[in-house]
Amino acid sequence: MSEAVNHSPKYDERPWGTFTVLDEGPDGASYKVKRIEVLPGKRLSYQKHAQRAEHWFIVQGTAKVTLDDQEIILTPGQYVDIAVGAAHRIENPGTETVVFIEVQRGSYLGEDDIVRLQDDFARA
Repeated sequence: MSEAVNHSPKYDERPWGTFTVLDEGPDGASYKVKRIEVLPGKRLSYQKHAQRAEHWFIVQGTAKVTLDDQEIILTPGQYVDIAVGAAHRIENPGTETVVFIEVQRGSYLGEDDIVRLQDDFARA
């Protein structure tokens, strides 16, 4: 029996900041844990996922989260749960880097399970 090959990066730089994969399920599915940094004044794309839910726990900075067109301000120790198919975005309106822990749960956790609804960096 051959093992599945995981092509996801453990660390990646993006136009808005960085992410590091801290842990993931043995089959590359079921769960993945990331440490994500969002630079001041930056935001991720407004997006949704067909096959995964996410839990975001803020550990540093003040984050502005948009969840299905509703804005929520989160500070360290606060969290938000994002259901499968929910439109979501996190942004950093402050001057300190926002750091949060993302726990993904689902049958498929690849980076290509992103449908971008809006994007500041003209990514498809």
